[in-house]
Order: sequence, then C-alpha cells, then structure tokens
Amino acid sequence: MKAAKPSQFVLAGVFVVLLVLFGVFFKSDYVLHVTILIMMNAVLGCSLRLINLSGQMSLAHGGFVTIGAYTSALLLVKAGVPSTWLALLASGVIAAVIAFLVGIPFSRLKGIYFTIVGVFFVQVVVLTVQQWKSVTGGTFGIIGVPRPDSFLGITFSSKLSFYMLALGLMVVSMLILWGVEHSRVGLTFLGIKQADSLAESVGINTMVYKVAAFTVGGFFAGLWGGFHVQYVSAVDPTIYGFIPTIYMLIYMIVGGENAFVGPMIGAAVLTLLPEVARPLKAFMPLLFAGILILVIYLLPEGLVGLPSRLRNLFTRKMKGQSDAAS
Repeated sequence: MKAAKPSQFVLAGVFVVLLVLFGVFFKSDYVLHVTILIMMNAVLGCSLRLINLSGQMSLAHGGFVTIGAYTSALLLVKAGVPSTWLALLASGVIAAVIAFLVGIPFSRLKGIYFTIVGVFFVQVVVLTVQQWKSVTGGTFGIIGVPRPDSFLGITFSSKLSFYMLALGLMVVSMLILWGVEHSRVGLTFLGIKQADSLAESVGINTMVYKVAAFTVGGFFAGLWGGFHVQYVSAVDPTIYGFIPTIYMLIYMIVGGENAFVGPMIGAAVLTLLPEVARPLKAFMPLLFAGILILVIYLLPEGLVGLPSRLRNLFTRKMKGQSDAAS
C-alpha cells in the first residue's frame, strides 16, 4: 500500500498534542465538554470514512450510535450489569453484530441504493426506541445511567477525568482504524472502491470485505454511543438520528475524505462552529450545507489540502515577483 504522507502523521500528531494541551491548560468544564465532543465526532467521522474506503457511502452510522447508546443504558440501568466497562464493550459488540447482519443484504446494493437503505435503517432504529416504551422509555428515554467505574484509581466524576478517558479512547480507536486502513485489508478496500468488478475478476469476494468494513465502522459507532451515554448519564431517541448522521458525513467530506486526518479536522472545525456562532443555531443545518457545497466546488480535497493550496499560491506569487524583477 502507498505510504501515508508525512504531513498526515504531523497533522495527526498536532491534533493529539493540542488536545492534550487543552486538558492541561484549560480547566473550564465548558471547554473540556466541547473538546470531548470533538474527539467523539472525530472517531465517528473516521469510522464512517473506513466504510467509505470500501466504496460504500453509508448513512446508517447514526443508527449504530443509537444502538450502542441504548445497549449501554439498558445493560446498566435495567439489566443490572455490574461493570460499566463491560457495558461499554458490549455497546460496540452489539452494534457490530447488527452491522454484520444488516450489512449482508445491504452490501449487495450499490451507489445511491446502499445510501438509501442506510437512511431507512436509521429511521427504523429511532422509531423502534421511540415505540418500545416498556424497554427503552419511549420518547422520554433512559436517565440515571452510571458513570464509568474507577480505573487505576481514577474516578470519572469530573469533566477533566472524562476528558482524559475520551482522549485515551480516541487514541486507541484511531490507532486501530489507522492499522486497518494501512493493512492488506485496507488495500483491498481501496481496490474495491476503485473498481469492484475488477476486484471480483481476480478472485476477491467484494461482499465479504464490504461487510467487514461496515461491521468495523459499526463497532466504533456503537462504542462511542456507549461512551456518550455514560458521559451524559442519559439517552433519548433524538440524540442521534438522521441529521447527526448527515453531520458525520459532512465532517468527513469537509475535512477531506481521501486523508485519514480529514474527518478529524472536519470534526474539530464543525463542532466548534455551532459554539462560536450560537446566534445562528437555528440555521446551522443550512450553514453546514453551504460549507459543504463551497468545499466540494472550491476545495475538493477538503480542508486537509488547504495548506498545500496556500503553499502553491505563495510559491507562484514569489515566482511571479522574481520573474518581474528580472
């Protein structure tokens, strides 16, 4: 597989270092809360990108986050599972199992048809948790979800402790996603995306790999859904539905879908945007759509390609001035 560009390693390292510095120098609960959301959205964007690597534009991610969140809440609140860590792991596993089961028929579809059934899946999940009132609490959701158990003497009762937990979980998640993408499996994903018919002609079972990508992406979506419900201690059907799923896709495209760090950059910028533009909160979906259109037409490689664009522009300007002087 083609080696990742050094700039991507640098960007990923800078992203993590900045997050660590935030935790060291900014003790405001609000700042830490927003940064936790950035880390969560970054992993969701990167896991969605993994599915996209196999040639599938999925809009089912919000459904897996919802499944993971309710799995964790139900296990801890109603089933009485003694370990929050076990419930967190189960959130990812259950979401992955469901992703595998629905991925088998879904992955037989291509293009817009695969995307449409993803939207259908999200709506089915949301309607199920809304109507299954005896189990999920209906539109009222579930409250009183326990915080994570203490780990190595650390009790997760403050924003700072949750921040460090989210940072550690994000780093582990990103390393696994990076490893998958840069393995032989990831190379096969890219081959299928570029020409699935050609991949099939050389003996690659494309459906197996597409289901695998869908399953891995579903695992991380469910895992972070479980993390989120333990973080806020509550869940309801409106937290993750169709619009948040669209936002995950926008994080990936705006940041740069062809670079691993692209969704991380997109998530950071677009998670901060609603916070700094609160007077425009009612128009945020429209604003996100406008940003998406501008990036697609003016910066198709995403924000990750902006430094090279500016560098080339500066180089051309300096060369022009040099030619004029001579």
